[in-house]
Amino acid sequence: MDETPHSAPAAAGPLRIALACGGTGGHIFPGLATAEVLSRQGHPVTLWLAGKDIEQTAINDWSGEVITVPAMGLPHGFSLRTFQAVWSLVQAAGVCRRRMRAARPDVLLAMGSYGSVGPVSAALRLGVPVILHEANVVPGRTIRLFARRARAVAASFEETRFHLRHIPVVVTGMPIRKELEAASRIAPSTARSATFTIMVLGGSRGAHRLNEVALEAIGRLSARGVAVRVLHVAGRDAEAAVRAGYVRAGVPHEVVGFTADMARLYADTDLAICRAGASTCAELLAFGLPALLVPYPYAAADHQRANALALSKIGAADYVAERDLTSTWLADYLDACIRAPERLARMRAASRAQPTRQGAEKLAELVAHVGWKKPGPLGESVAERGPA
Repeated sequence: MDETPHSAPAAAGPLRIALACGGTGGHIFPGLATAEVLSRQGHPVTLWLAGKDIEQTAINDWSGEVITVPAMGLPHGFSLRTFQAVWSLVQAAGVCRRRMRAARPDVLLAMGSYGSVGPVSAALRLGVPVILHEANVVPGRTIRLFARRARAVAASFEETRFHLRHIPVVVTGMPIRKELEAASRIAPSTARSATFTIMVLGGSRGAHRLNEVALEAIGRLSARGVAVRVLHVAGRDAEAAVRAGYVRAGVPHEVVGFTADMARLYADTDLAICRAGASTCAELLAFGLPALLVPYPYAAADHQRANALALSKIGAADYVAERDLTSTWLADYLDACIRAPERLARMRAASRAQPTRQGAEKLAELVAHVGWKKPGPLGESVAERGPA
């Protein structure tokens, strides 16, 4: 039961916004992108984090208030760590409630993950309206736990509605970093490489198989006399080995373990081979980049497969299960793509046609709608508007 009624702020005045985005990069980066939009609009924003190292790296340029309440995520399966995690979340909820009572926000936006459990629990007890954001097609545990008590769930994918029936869902899209959003609006450079360029995003999680198959397949393609160039983000541990493989195959390449300059790579790529995390999918759509998605097979609730199927359904990407991915199959697939530029053009057009671009701006608009208690259907001006 709410402890005290929550009075409405002055119409269209600055809102005191709490934004819970702690836990992982998949939550902190879209949360921070939305926080920056809200801050530029004149709303004081407080970030609520969970005390993880990646959070401190991400907020280096953030000048607003930050509240850190340590918490642990629930493991999959039952073990001693389950009790420790539950106790940490109970403690976090109590700390958040005390902190939030002392400086009550007008609205809380929570990006999901265990880092949102404490702030959302506190907000609901104090009568603060809550908006949840689900990045993937399949809602995570935190979203499922609180969805029925939230004012709305903002979704990255239209398909999320089928997993949250009888709950207000507004499709805003996925917030991406401001530098990527800005770069995605710039016309492709005429100075880009004339050679067909493949980008491989191995990354750090489950990257070994993707790195290995892509390297062998591109080597096969080159041996057939097909001219290609490769941009490969291999993960720090695999960087040297992947680079050496392209050198042996005689394939023009740029191999990095990690890069913060993804905008340049996206803009200089003809086709991407990558996992199907929510942020990656959103960035592909923003840049209109055709892709072959290979979902990480051990993702919780197989959510990457659902993301990949959603992009495949609209014609923006192709999808193959990792168990079916072989170097021979991939070499044939890439050869067919190079020989059918009109098909890749259709994929680019399908990506560009999606109304879920500018996710940070649309999510910020929804937060303001709820915070100001505007009349009318939620998301009327957000979800039904076409791409900018």
